[in-house]
Amino acid sequence: MARAYSEIAFTKAVIAQQERHGSASAYASFLAPEAERGDRLTEAEVQFIAARDGFYQATVSETGWPYVQFRGGPRGFMKALDEKTLAYADFRGNRQYISVGNITGDNRVSLFFMDYPNRRRLKLLGLAKLVDIEDDPFLLERLSDPEYKARPERAVMITIEGFDWNCPAHIPQRFTIAELETSLAPIREELETLRSENAALKEALKQNPNNQ
Repeated sequence: MARAYSEIAFTKAVIAQQERHGSASAYASFLAPEAERGDRLTEAEVQFIAARDGFYQATVSETGWPYVQFRGGPRGFMKALDEKTLAYADFRGNRQYISVGNITGDNRVSLFFMDYPNRRRLKLLGLAKLVDIEDDPFLLERLSDPEYKARPERAVMITIEGFDWNCPAHIPQRFTIAELETSLAPIREELETLRSENAALKEALKQNPNNQ
């Protein structure tokens, strides 16, 4: 776990529980000054995020309650603008605006990027900023995919405070239809070939019944 993420996540109450359950010493090194900071994206994080077609986003309401929402879109709709900044086009949904309202009151967000087939996840903490289309149309144009028909209402920019690659324990393997298609395509081709051969054999037997 990187130091920037640990400094935010390891509160006094968290450390107290680590001490109670015997894991405090194992995590102490992540808070050391020499530990990797982990608040600037490397190529590994950029490529991982670019391959995702959705992520989980948590915000905090004015009453202190957390709110978690799945944000989906075309693959790579969350973009790295630089090593400290992510941004995505916020598409129109059910128009409850819970996440939008929460961000206007408390801009702290937590993001989970999941790779279920390979059982990998990237956790990220950041500060979000809402950008209206009329305030920066060029940003929305950069974030939008012309082939994706959903309408963007705004952009959400996130300044990265820390991130952490999580262990694969207890992550189930799941595959989308698109991910399965790569494996299923040759099987379908072989099945179609067998069907054609079978149809040809049946036709040949009809034409030459004495060969049965």
